[in-house]
Amino acid sequence: MGTIAIIAAVILGISFMTFVAFFGRLPALRNTPISFLHRLIWIHLPNGLLAVDRTLTNGRLTSSLTRLARYLWYDQHPTILIFFFLLLAIGEYLYLPVAWPQLSFTHKVLGTLAMLFPYLFLYLSAFTDPGTIKAETHVREMARYPYDFSLFHPGTTCETCRLLKPARSKHCSICKKCVGRMDHHCIFINNCVGANNQRWFILLLLSTAILTLYGGVLGLGIIRSKIQARFPYWTLMPWWTSTQAWQDGTLDFHRWLVLWSWGLQSGVAMGSVTLLALLTTPLVWGLLGYHLWLVYCGTTTNETMKWQDWQAEMHEGGVYKRRMDSTQNRVKDLKVEPAWTRWPVEAEQIMVRTDDGKPPRSSHGLPGEGEWEAVWRLKDVENLYDIGLWDNLVDVFLPYFMFKEAKGGRSPVDEREFGRERGRHTRRSS
Repeated sequence: MGTIAIIAAVILGISFMTFVAFFGRLPALRNTPISFLHRLIWIHLPNGLLAVDRTLTNGRLTSSLTRLARYLWYDQHPTILIFFFLLLAIGEYLYLPVAWPQLSFTHKVLGTLAMLFPYLFLYLSAFTDPGTIKAETHVREMARYPYDFSLFHPGTTCETCRLLKPARSKHCSICKKCVGRMDHHCIFINNCVGANNQRWFILLLLSTAILTLYGGVLGLGIIRSKIQARFPYWTLMPWWTSTQAWQDGTLDFHRWLVLWSWGLQSGVAMGSVTLLALLTTPLVWGLLGYHLWLVYCGTTTNETMKWQDWQAEMHEGGVYKRRMDSTQNRVKDLKVEPAWTRWPVEAEQIMVRTDDGKPPRSSHGLPGEGEWEAVWRLKDVENLYDIGLWDNLVDVFLPYFMFKEAKGGRSPVDEREFGRERGRHTRRSS
């Protein structure tokens, strides 16, 4: 059992550390054990090692390791992408020689599809432009979403790209570019997850989750059959089915573990991959569920963190909102806002924070009309980008879908038509 226990412990440890690394910084997990472990691993332990290294080597070792860590974690390189690809390929190389001869024709067909789809969606996720904002695409990206005057306000310029930042965009410090509807930078695909490749990223998670679950269950069935061929009284969960062998003591927990270990070690390669698949399946399905939840809510990872920051501000007081002027007929400043967007709704409110905790004064010149009201909960704020589950899915899987037509009944569908549409409004305003 020692070998199997070591394999299981390593897999569980890697999965758990991956979860802590990815989610430990989320505002929703503040003051939780996950957040504490993240600070311990990424702040306190490095600081402790730095203090020791300063004493022993005057900081030279730490400096070298820091440069390496920054390169691996904060620079764009394919190391983790290659690792992920090799994890899939080597796992299948170890798994298939034992499993393939024992599979039915149906399972061979389904298994082949389950193995191919992750490679396809990994390629599409990694090599599809996520929605890079540059001079040639700027007009189109500006017309993708209106500003909500809560998370995104018009008039902000990216200091690096020197372009006006469209709503829902973010500059990626790793890719060194602004990305439309930026979700996050994913080291497993060596690319940002943005408006143009989020669909492929979600399908990558889905196909990988299906592969790990399907492969794990098939491997489990093969191992079970092998054990039962020699020990017919062994079952996968005797305590659940209350078998006769379990009741009369022929199969106790210790003997169940011994036989389970024998089944795994009779084909160590396939058994190890089966364990890897089963133990990582919850992590992959959890990531998929998280991103589907974001789609359901009409938000992104980047925006979720912004909303959590707003929630912290609300707890302290000083957050106010008021309705926007005549939602559909508001006069826009075409120097900083698009005259037209494909989005079906416009901003209904403006939300601001004041340093003194008092409502903004009229002298601030903020848009909107009516009295300011204090906001204490996120559910009292309208999310402009949540237009219902179906339309949220359409927005993700058809990133240039026109939810509304331009004035005159025309729907701009490419860069030139977007430019002409905005150009007409600009000429009219001047």
